[in-house]
Amino acid sequence: MARAPVDVLRNVPLFAGVEDRDLERLAQRFQERTFSEGADVVTEGSTGTSFFVIGDGSATVSVGGEERDNLGPGDYFGEIALVDEGVRSASIKAASDLRCYFLTPWEFRPFVEEHPQVAWVLLQNLARRLRSAQTV
Repeated sequence: MARAPVDVLRNVPLFAGVEDRDLERLAQRFQERTFSEGADVVTEGSTGTSFFVIGDGSATVSVGGEERDNLGPGDYFGEIALVDEGVRSASIKAASDLRCYFLTPWEFRPFVEEHPQVAWVLLQNLARRLRSAQTV
């Protein structure tokens, strides 16, 4: 049985520090999508329009055709797409049957505009993630 998105979101570092009531409101904007094992979830170089959180299953991350990482429940990708809708920097493929929750920019932006306190927390978390990626 799949966990409700709010339960999944509580474990996502990107949303650390977001108040429970705001997280519950944000979770209502997510939609569920499933992918069969072997399916492409996102493709490097394609336009990014969704942020994904894995609820169940596993996926592989590749850049330039080279496998770089494995993802599982609670892992996420596409957070930059929520802001800039730019091209994907990696490909994600379902390594098993995969249940994801996704959020589009056109759902996210109005939420942030209605709940500006969430925007600051998310900006801080994105900045920490960017700083961490630059030191690797």
